[in-house]
Amino acid sequence: MRKSVDQLAVDTLRMLSLDMISQANSGHPGLPLGAAPMAYTLWSRCMTFNPDNPHWFNRDRFVLSAGHGSALLYSLLHVFGYSLTVDDLKAFRKLGSRTPGHPEYGLTPGVEAMTGPLGQGFAMATGMAITEAHLAGQFNRPAFPVVNHFIYVLCGDGDLMEGITSEAASLAGHLKLGKLIVLYDSNRITLDGGSDRSFTENVQDRFRAYGWQTLTVEDGNRLDDIDEALRKAKADSRHPSLIEVHTVIGYGAPDIQGKHTAHGAPLSAEEMTLTKKGYGWTHEPFFVPDPVYRRCAESGARGRAEEAAWTELLKDFAAVYPDENRALNEAIEGKIPDGYDAALPDYKVGTQAATRKLSGDILQNLGRSIPFLFGGSADLFSSVQTYLKGEGDFQPDSYAGRNIWFGVREFAMAGIVNGMTLHGGVKAYGSTFFAFSDYLKPALRVAALMKIPSIFIFTHDSIAVGEDGPTHQPVEQLAGLRAMPGLQVIRPADAAETREAWKLAVESTHRPTVLVLTRQSTTTYEGEVFGAPKGVRRGGYIVSAADPAKPEAGILIATGSEVGLAIETQKRLAAEHTNVRVVSLPSFDLFDAQGQAYRNHVLPPELTVRVGIEMAASFGWDRYVGPDGGMVAVDRFGASGKGTDVTAAYGFTPEHVADVFMHFLKAAK
Repeated sequence: MRKSVDQLAVDTLRMLSLDMISQANSGHPGLPLGAAPMAYTLWSRCMTFNPDNPHWFNRDRFVLSAGHGSALLYSLLHVFGYSLTVDDLKAFRKLGSRTPGHPEYGLTPGVEAMTGPLGQGFAMATGMAITEAHLAGQFNRPAFPVVNHFIYVLCGDGDLMEGITSEAASLAGHLKLGKLIVLYDSNRITLDGGSDRSFTENVQDRFRAYGWQTLTVEDGNRLDDIDEALRKAKADSRHPSLIEVHTVIGYGAPDIQGKHTAHGAPLSAEEMTLTKKGYGWTHEPFFVPDPVYRRCAESGARGRAEEAAWTELLKDFAAVYPDENRALNEAIEGKIPDGYDAALPDYKVGTQAATRKLSGDILQNLGRSIPFLFGGSADLFSSVQTYLKGEGDFQPDSYAGRNIWFGVREFAMAGIVNGMTLHGGVKAYGSTFFAFSDYLKPALRVAALMKIPSIFIFTHDSIAVGEDGPTHQPVEQLAGLRAMPGLQVIRPADAAETREAWKLAVESTHRPTVLVLTRQSTTTYEGEVFGAPKGVRRGGYIVSAADPAKPEAGILIATGSEVGLAIETQKRLAAEHTNVRVVSLPSFDLFDAQGQAYRNHVLPPELTVRVGIEMAASFGWDRYVGPDGGMVAVDRFGASGKGTDVTAAYGFTPEHVADVFMHFLKAAK
């Protein structure tokens, strides 16, 4: 019997995926064989996109949270007209190709997010849906739905086991994100075996409890049933939707279908022959029948027409609502207003405050000058000082509000912030205590990999937290985040440095920023007021020079609140006739990016006696203090007690730091 064009297209996606995996001798055939029908139905019948303009703002977004099924995504992008060629498909998983093992944002046209670490795609899609709702709440007017699109996700059993997915789904249900639609590839198989060994919950009951609409497609090969479920999902504007599609992993591969062995290994040559025979596929590898190209081109044509209609809608919108149109365009472009920093506080010498408090004051001003600054906290607004006053809460009845109550969901918060950034139209941030950055570190890593400018504010930065004890006192976190490529980590010392750190964060366009802030009070010194504007951007600078009339004995290097301690130690050493400079080093990555001449200016090679001062692990400091220097650091966990008592007990006093410096000075002579 002759296949319909739709069925031919589904089988083409399956065969392209198998050919890619076979050519690479690496990949995951199970998902493409089982999930191709739902993916094709979505792309051909429901989703709005323009392959000629993958960045069209009002397009629907598709996130393959189950990123190991990347061969299916690349096959979709090719047959639906994106600039991904057959040669690109043939280079699947090869070094330097545009078709890597898991989807990589910014590399492959049409890939909306980097996925692979299971669950993160789900959370990023939730962030996209939050942003769509927020921008619609801000800008849509009667007869002018200028922001109006859906966020689709394809996930598997593994995604739904991950805690980040539960966190994100719970928040999405509370927020009634009706534009978020999840296709659940329910094949009851995991990498190691049947899911009955570890995952027997009723997923639909769970999602209904979260406030989701749940739908079922009993046979994942029935395109019309999938289409009907998608239409029901789109019709419910007040609930996100989970469509459970029952599939068979590795469908059509006779020896492995329905088995865990279908998940992540190429088919053998014999199995490949049998599979293609079973599908009646007699074409050479990487063949796409012309009728399939023509059918898939219809979706692109609809998308081009939709974009053209949207462009006309924007013209009419601009005529009626010129101010709103201007603001929307600036948000879409991510254009930070000229002079945005003019109203930032101008801090004076002697200003005393915790950098979290200073950050909060700065953020209020930034919120007024950057109208698309949008974010929140993991249930710590009052502590981390990130609530935008007077800007309202993002809630189901007030999507225009600019404060997100993420709840105690740190990992989901970070994934959602990444999704907000990926969606565009907002400058997104999230915040929590620094010790809890461990809960969300995988999302920081994905942000760095994607080179997106998400902002993360971490407060309560050290053992100076005091009474809450070692569970809340970060020690190893700074070293861990500094080791992450592409992550901009800034630990400002005072008011002046915090101001510059925030400017770097909001101006960033190609990397995420972490701001590490104190609960303990800091003092602003003269060298910081005058040196911070340029010095923070260069990652380090001389904050208090040595007496030029006397021989220079060495260097004290510090970050954060310990810069003040270093300056007080400098004074103590001067009274003992020892002349040193003090260097503030708020950002290792920015400092390391400077030219050798500047780094030598700040840390002259001939000044080998150096002491680093930081209330964190000493790991990573050796390149700054050198073999003749040492550290006053925290290479054990903290303790519960009054903050000043704890820091003193750990050696963070001018007396102890001076003694340590003198020890290394004497050893060097």
